[in-house]
Amino acid sequence: MLAGGVGGTTGDMLMHSLDTVKTRQQGDPHMPPKYTSMGNTYYTIWRQEGIRRGLYGGVQPAFLGSFSGTVAFFGTYEWSKRLMIDYGITPSIAYFTAGLIADLAAAPVYVPSEVLKTRLQLQGRYNNPYFNSGYNYRGTIHAARTIAKTEGFSALFYGYKATLWRDLPFSALQFAFYEEERGLAKRYMGSNDIGLPLEILTAATAGGMAGVITTPLDVVKTRIQTQHNDNPSSSTSAPKANLSPSPASKRSASATAGKNPGTQNRPISTSSPSTTLRAHGAVTLDTSSVIRGLRIIYKSEGLWGCFRGVGPRGVWTSVQSGTMLVLYQTLLKWFEQHPLVKMEDK
Repeated sequence: MLAGGVGGTTGDMLMHSLDTVKTRQQGDPHMPPKYTSMGNTYYTIWRQEGIRRGLYGGVQPAFLGSFSGTVAFFGTYEWSKRLMIDYGITPSIAYFTAGLIADLAAAPVYVPSEVLKTRLQLQGRYNNPYFNSGYNYRGTIHAARTIAKTEGFSALFYGYKATLWRDLPFSALQFAFYEEERGLAKRYMGSNDIGLPLEILTAATAGGMAGVITTPLDVVKTRIQTQHNDNPSSSTSAPKANLSPSPASKRSASATAGKNPGTQNRPISTSSPSTTLRAHGAVTLDTSSVIRGLRIIYKSEGLWGCFRGVGPRGVWTSVQSGTMLVLYQTLLKWFEQHPLVKMEDK
């Protein structure tokens, strides 16, 4: 559990800025989207908002949720995996099922931190003049209090089902790929010690493949957790964003805003830069159903809309998985050689 907590938290913190890029691309409410390519998004956020409040917005809840979630995940994963193998269940099925069970155990502590992290990542800096996300929290505690006060405590669990829909297949696929790849590597090397290069390769490819496959579920999860569900109070209303320096664009935006002064639901675009969009603008995803959300995105924005942010997600899951699993295996070996409690026979 300790090895998993350290490994998972290190991987998440290392790749948090790229996760912010993915969240901005998936949750951008503007049409056309402000953020296009991965490199453009990264550079724009860094130049306009900086590192601490921009690229590393939401890092506090991410840290807390990552450590507690991975501790619960790896403890449950190893216990259930070994139990099923001891009962004679086929290893590949045991790996897949253990990943599902482990995510069910981690979700209750992970989801609230994910809601806070995602909203703070989408918001960026407080009173952000460069991007209007619809949120304006001073920090993690203010965000938690404001959400509980204006939307109810249950709002901290927005997207709970969507998070499970994303994380259950992701973890199942990740660990099924990982364990099978490590098995192939062990047979290739003729030893249980496959070496650092193969450890990194197996972990990174397993996470990357699982991340790309489950991107549509991640898009829906992000949108459900960041869409507005009630009338925002004055404490959470964000300043108007300057999305374009051209006067013509500013006049156009002002005219559009004037036509819809009472609109509260925030339309969120998940289309890729190459997707052909309908003339009426971004579709509003006003549902908590994952299947219905996927249908809305697909019908209105096409297949590429379902894969919004697939680039940063693929890179993020590869590096994060490589860091987490390599550290996990390394720490497991170290703990085996240096037991925390030495038992002596009397």
